[in-house]
Amino acid sequence: MRDNIGVKKRPVRRLGARLAHGWRLMDAASAPSQLVHDFIRPAVRAVPSSMARRIGPCRIWLGALPDPALTSQWTESRPGLEVRVTTSGLADHDIALELLLCFGQALWGRLAARELREYWTLLDHEILEGVTGEIDEQALEERRLLMARRGSGEWGRLDRYGCASFAGTAAEYVHCLWHDVTVRAGPDHLPAPQLRRRLGLLARWFPPDRGYRLFPPGLGGV
Repeated sequence: MRDNIGVKKRPVRRLGARLAHGWRLMDAASAPSQLVHDFIRPAVRAVPSSMARRIGPCRIWLGALPDPALTSQWTESRPGLEVRVTTSGLADHDIALELLLCFGQALWGRLAARELREYWTLLDHEILEGVTGEIDEQALEERRLLMARRGSGEWGRLDRYGCASFAGTAAEYVHCLWHDVTVRAGPDHLPAPQLRRRLGLLARWFPPDRGYRLFPPGLGGV
């Protein structure tokens, strides 16, 4: 055994593995290599550069969370956004989607006033059109709670719905850039015309990077 008493050690810099946009995957050696290679890296790479710049520096951890009831969580810190996603009980594809959802939640707080007005106008149109579905289960639950208490003046509930709706939409936008997806139909799901309108709005704000397309050639759009 080597005696290191009295020897000063330099602190080890744990920068993590580099991802697209200069983001970092922390403790990368402990993350399943297939998950990182086939899902995390492609999903992060699909995030438009303009969206990534709006989000800012980001560090990602994959593994157990302090609260086992959570599947993901994010916080703001001095170095930037810090995102943690559990790998327990989730398929690799779902882990990547949880990561994209966290990006969408963080992005909601970074929208300009003009963008917020435009998104709220879009949601208002959907309500007037009688749309009953939403982009995902979390947004659907928040929408139902909001509509059940409509007129009660609960602005906090309104903001929670807006955030959930936008986060799910932003995640689905990047998901569509990452690979082909299947649109689900039914009263609980967002109809195709409204979904296309939302995705088109995100594409206008944050255009896909070169080599990525939101819609297949021949369908119009980007």
